[in-house]
Amino acid sequence: MSTTDTVEAELSPVHRRGGGRIGRKALRGAPMASFPTLVRNIPVYEIVPDEAVELIHDESLKILEEVGCEFRDDEAISMWKAAGADVSGTRVRLDRALLMDLVAKVPSEFTLNARNPDRTVQVGGNNSIFIPMYGAPYVRDLDNKRRYGTLDDLNNFHKLAYMAPALHSSSSIICEPMEIAVPKRHLHIIHSALKHSDKPFMGIVTSKERAEDTMAMAGLVFGEEYVKDNPVLVAITNCNSPLVWDATMLDAMKVYARNNQPLILAPFALCGASTSASAVGAVAQVNAEALAGVAFTQLLRPGSPQLYGQFMVTVDMKTGAPMGGTPEAAQMMYLMGALARKYSLPWRTSGFHVGSKLNDAQAGYESNMLMHAAILAGANYIWHAAGWLEAGLTCGYSKFATDCEQLVGWYKYAGGLPFDDFQEAMAAIREVGPQGHFLGTEHTLKHFESAFFMPSVMDFNSFEQWSAEGAKDHDTRGREKARNMLKDYEEPKLDEGIAEGLRDFIAQREANLSDTLN
Repeated sequence: MSTTDTVEAELSPVHRRGGGRIGRKALRGAPMASFPTLVRNIPVYEIVPDEAVELIHDESLKILEEVGCEFRDDEAISMWKAAGADVSGTRVRLDRALLMDLVAKVPSEFTLNARNPDRTVQVGGNNSIFIPMYGAPYVRDLDNKRRYGTLDDLNNFHKLAYMAPALHSSSSIICEPMEIAVPKRHLHIIHSALKHSDKPFMGIVTSKERAEDTMAMAGLVFGEEYVKDNPVLVAITNCNSPLVWDATMLDAMKVYARNNQPLILAPFALCGASTSASAVGAVAQVNAEALAGVAFTQLLRPGSPQLYGQFMVTVDMKTGAPMGGTPEAAQMMYLMGALARKYSLPWRTSGFHVGSKLNDAQAGYESNMLMHAAILAGANYIWHAAGWLEAGLTCGYSKFATDCEQLVGWYKYAGGLPFDDFQEAMAAIREVGPQGHFLGTEHTLKHFESAFFMPSVMDFNSFEQWSAEGAKDHDTRGREKARNMLKDYEEPKLDEGIAEGLRDFIAQREANLSDTLN
């Protein structure tokens, strides 16, 4: 299905929310709209010449050769010694030949499998997928109140992710269910992602045992043998900038890489604080950190699929607070994209990552700055693409719904300009002639629903009509959209035997964890 056909299906009357009970009944009777992998049919933007990319690459390799990177884990150190690296304590210095030989083992593309095969996607190459946010302790709820997240909120966000056609994954910790004790929380997070959506999801990385529980639950759904070789989830591991891979992240790496599950190897860089106060200098450091992580995964399982990643935000040099959609963040994204293409690595970046506290004009400006860069930089795994507010501290219902609508537009933008109806359009000009209109032509009647992006949350009515309908701002309309989507949700049911197996596993693990804590 082409991008145009895909968007046309989303914007057709059966998939656009109809009014009242009859509209909702029609929607429930139709298959849940879901866009396939976005295949970008627009060129990438190269912000610097090849010589500049080579300079950054060379300096990154010098960092790893001369300064080295910490791997704070005994098994990791043993593996690096066996591979021939220069190891002193926990400091690993990597010869560029060894490093690049390992990096070259990562496949340039891979398939990310969903429990519903229709939701399976491709990652790498000219493919892009959109993933909602991750890790917010707070929510801005349907009443526009900021409060701690709950399991009900997490369930709701997984439902919204399932219903959003242009989201390709349910993520996992969209918001933290704060009422559940931390040692048991991961079980309910993964259960919610698997129960309320049939799209790919994300793993837990906060301990080896929690990663193992994630794999066990995935095995119950997909089959224990299947998940040993076939990617069904993506997990995020962060290098602690500058130049430290700690034991927690390395433990998670071992679990997932050995099971052929892709990891995002993403330094968490606050530029100006954990990197030098230079966009280009920050990229050279982050590139070194990411490559070291990518290389280590290939010691664990050569040929395993991985994602070169980065999380790079600038800090307010007056307060130290992280900032969202700044021009430097966009520029660094373009550089990381160029480096990823040099190494033929699938890569991750952030999309609608903002610092704004509300779904307001600032949030819109920041979101556009970064998503435009993500698309034109050729990112494959565009994370934090729905819900993100307040530098990731908050997930907003309104922001989530309006982001999802905007993703439909970005999907169409990145799919390129179709020419398949061009001759029909030219025929319509001849049919109408001077001083006519095109509203009744055969071409218009055939294409009026798919020719242009037609959002439902954004308001294009006259001032008088807008006023008569309550003078609602964008934030209010977003909350209404989210509320209506949740009313229309129907669960993609798991096989009852699988559902029971998940419930039993959670009960047993909770009992074991209680015994351990006591």
